[in-house]
Amino acid sequence: MTTFIAKRIAAMIFVLFSISVLVFLIFFATPGVDPAARIAGRNADQLTLQQVRASFELDKPIPARYVSMMKHLFVSQDLTSYVNRGAKVLPQLTQAIPATLSLVFGAAIIWLLVGIFLGIAAASSKRKWMDPTISFLGIVGISLPVYWLGEVVNLITQSKLHNSVFRWVPPLGYVPLTENPFQWFLHLIFPWLTLALLYAGIYIRVLRSEILGVMREDYIKTERAKGASEKRILYKHATRMSLITIVSLFGLDFGALVGGSALLTEVVFGIQGVGKLTFSALQNFDLPVIMATVMYASFFVVLANAIVDILYAVLDPRVRRV
Repeated sequence: MTTFIAKRIAAMIFVLFSISVLVFLIFFATPGVDPAARIAGRNADQLTLQQVRASFELDKPIPARYVSMMKHLFVSQDLTSYVNRGAKVLPQLTQAIPATLSLVFGAAIIWLLVGIFLGIAAASSKRKWMDPTISFLGIVGISLPVYWLGEVVNLITQSKLHNSVFRWVPPLGYVPLTENPFQWFLHLIFPWLTLALLYAGIYIRVLRSEILGVMREDYIKTERAKGASEKRILYKHATRMSLITIVSLFGLDFGALVGGSALLTEVVFGIQGVGKLTFSALQNFDLPVIMATVMYASFFVVLANAIVDILYAVLDPRVRRV
């Protein structure tokens, strides 16, 4: 198991390095892309462009620029923005991370609990009224766009019924957990539910399908022939094997959301998270911020996948030999 974990960590480091090189080349070495022209502004003369290139080390060879940016980002941690002169990138990122982590962690707990519980309930009640009802709710959850649902929630809680039923709902925004835990919870409860609804619907459908597929396997028929109860077969064998797929799916979803895919939810509910920061940096072509957010997102996606591989090996020991 130790060797397996060591291989996954080595692969994780290699992938992060490859992503950093690829992203850097896309923004700095693509023909026709001139960061200095964006920084200097429209109609800048050649002298101004030369000064900008010298100031931001854009006149150096590509490898030297890559090493310099990685050094400023990871070693000295003083990488500055191209748009907001003098503003350091890492403080902007560290301020945005807690909001995104709070949003995604809370939503993940909800969609996992709901998805697993209702997925098992649907699979165990096949050919009964509960199965089509839960499946229908899952389809509804998948079909509702997050941005539309968020706007509807805001319309109800912030406008139409705010002075009566939802008087307790605070204005849109984010309050840090360390500042006021109760307000932190109140500000995030509806963003959690909105984001979790989509993924809960997906997990219900996937887990139900996986359990029903496992229940048709030959070794399950053998367990029945040995006299094992349906309850034991469902929970000890079918659900455990089906959770391998859920773990893999969760790793991808969680890593992507923490990395910035929760952008629409952050925008709708006024949460200044990593997704919002990345979106603003892309609009302004702020390359240092883009590089920092991409590396942050890549780290969480790769880390989530490494943890999934390890959990996969725990659930299925055969994976360790791969």
